[in-house]
Amino acid sequence: MIIGGKNFDTANHTYIMGILNVTPDSFSDGGKFNGMDAAIAHAHQMVEEGVDIIDVGGESTRPGHIQITDEEEIARVTPIIEVLKKEFDVPVSIDTYKSHVAEAALQAGADLVNDIWGLKYDKKMASVIAKYQAACCLMHNREKAEYQDFLKDFMDDMKECVRLAKAAGIEDDKIILDPGVGFGKTYEMNLEIIDKMEILNELGYPVLLGTSRKSVIGLTLDLPVTQREEGTMVTTVYGVQKGCAFVRVHDVEKNKRAIQMTKTIMRGHEV
Repeated sequence: MIIGGKNFDTANHTYIMGILNVTPDSFSDGGKFNGMDAAIAHAHQMVEEGVDIIDVGGESTRPGHIQITDEEEIARVTPIIEVLKKEFDVPVSIDTYKSHVAEAALQAGADLVNDIWGLKYDKKMASVIAKYQAACCLMHNREKAEYQDFLKDFMDDMKECVRLAKAAGIEDDKIILDPGVGFGKTYEMNLEIIDKMEILNELGYPVLLGTSRKSVIGLTLDLPVTQREEGTMVTTVYGVQKGCAFVRVHDVEKNKRAIQMTKTIMRGHEV
């Protein structure tokens, strides 16, 4: 697939989406990069470490987060996106579920819309993405972790995301699916969907795995958010083995090395 003029061989590679939160209340980096200079410096570090896409978020989506206005979110993200597109030759993603924010970000140069509600929160989102012929990442989410049959219901939810995309005219080669670890799921469900993420392959779209520093790792290892890197890298390795095309992470360099090592072990060997 093509994102921001770059060709992504999603059938054979696992690419890194690096997280750039420009929020004062993000769960894992706590507003560390919400000033322009700090954000650009962090982006520069990620580029040096080999990031493939930079994902800019202007509103925290951590549990219990405070929703901000569209205007405030736009004011946070658009200046950063403009500078990123000018300074670096790397595709930029906007992490938002609001169509007004998505449109402003796309006008500022964003190449991909990463929607944690999979087009279901804002009914105008799909048409905005189609209008700009942007790529999109559609994440699984629910208000409550209540299911009759978790994996079947999960797949039905994901099929509905795809249906909404196609109904709006979003092309197949613009769609990425995200199983939504940490959203609308219990602890056990999060583990289950990481373990069974390959079920998404039957829908025929590239898969993005986003587990970086999340509570499923913290609860398993009984570790605070600042000490979840090894747990994150294990899920990255698992994602590579399951055929994930993208992993969304905070620490680019370490996860990039983990991917390279895993891919090397998995390839055919001359013995």
